[in-house]
Amino acid sequence: MKKSAEMKALPIISINDGSEIGRVKSLVINPEKGSVDFLTIEHEDWQVSVKAIPFKKVVGIGEYAVTVENESAVIDLNEIPIANQLVNKKIKISDTRVMTRKGQMIGNIQEFYVDDETGAIVSLELQSKDNTYFLATEHVLTFGKDILIVNEDAVEYFKDSLNQLSDPEPVFVEEVEATPQQHGLETIKSKQTELLAGKRVTEDIYNLEGDLLIAKGSSLSESDIKAAQEAGPSVFVDLTMNIK
Repeated sequence: MKKSAEMKALPIISINDGSEIGRVKSLVINPEKGSVDFLTIEHEDWQVSVKAIPFKKVVGIGEYAVTVENESAVIDLNEIPIANQLVNKKIKISDTRVMTRKGQMIGNIQEFYVDDETGAIVSLELQSKDNTYFLATEHVLTFGKDILIVNEDAVEYFKDSLNQLSDPEPVFVEEVEATPQQHGLETIKSKQTELLAGKRVTEDIYNLEGDLLIAKGSSLSESDIKAAQEAGPSVFVDLTMNIK
């Protein structure tokens, strides 16, 4: 398993003649499959067209290089419509907000991990205000350009380390007196507060009745965040899209 950042800028080496074909420029994500399908190549002699290597043509991804059998593994993306479409979708994953299916914002993705044998995206590294969590991609519903959508109970499966992802039990244990739905919602709201507290609001935020809820330039307090949460999903999403 490899971090996406570990793959970028690695030299691409042809095994047949030991030559360097170029360097990994970017990872092309297939949002339907949840996988890295191509590695685009940076090469000083290729300025006009975009060259790439299909992930299935990769022999190995080591600490110092990506290896392929020979230079014939390289394709011109302009000649492969499906590959070109994936590039144009511009799915990046890192620095993407994470939202539940029911509209709760729960964090930002800092990094993602790829199975270096298949290209499958296997886990996500999320950041809240003070904490880092890991989430298996089995909980992901949509890899979007701007927002990644997960199951509404995904926060229950946050782990403190990659090693814990093999543990089938949720990190957060439900209290006896709370229903699973109540427990999950309170956990999500708590993490939203951790993530947003102290952020500056870049636009005026209004409630559904059109009344000013949070003024532009405000530094978000816990009460501001609670007010936005109670105003409804659309108001809260508007808030999260207008912070700095």
